[in-house]
Amino acid sequence: MKVLVIGAAGKTGRAVVEQAVAAGHQVTVFVRKADEYEVSDVGVIEGDATNSVDIDAAVLGQDAVLDTIGGKTPYKATTLESSAANTIIASMQRNSVRRLVVTSMIGEGDSEANATFYERLLVSTFLRGADKDKAAMESAVESSGLDWVILRPALLTDDPAKGNVRVFDADTGEKAHKITRADLASFMLAQLDNNEYLHQAVTIANS
Repeated sequence: MKVLVIGAAGKTGRAVVEQAVAAGHQVTVFVRKADEYEVSDVGVIEGDATNSVDIDAAVLGQDAVLDTIGGKTPYKATTLESSAANTIIASMQRNSVRRLVVTSMIGEGDSEANATFYERLLVSTFLRGADKDKAAMESAVESSGLDWVILRPALLTDDPAKGNVRVFDADTGEKAHKITRADLASFMLAQLDNNEYLHQAVTIANS
């Protein structure tokens, strides 16, 4: 597939790009500074994810968009993710690109039931700025009319992939502890042609 990865310079984005290339996808990355992005076998487009002209240039001709944008100061109030999501969604609608997979975080929506005490504490303190922004981003995605999947990973680690990802049901209240970025990336790529979780916000972890 022709896949656009937005937020490709971040840790999760890099994991997604690496696995997407290995899987044989034709990958385009969208980054703020192209001269600082050194990954081979990908197309690189530089721009601002909240700028419709920049995003249109990247979205045109793609089969799917993977949004891994995350702010560097999650404790500060921001609209980065929600503004980018609205720009991406509008561009996808204009360019007839249907599949959108985005990363959010545990604690959003009904996934709060699966969050540990520590995760809930993080959301209310260190992640308090990102919390509101991600909630607004999720709302925009859910009302987009696109073929979307929202991923709400538990605490992210840089450990090697464990090769297993569990989906947690809010009704059970079972706690989701951690997930490696590599496993998040793998699960994200699996949603490119999997309709099992279409139009759902999915809480995931290794355990």
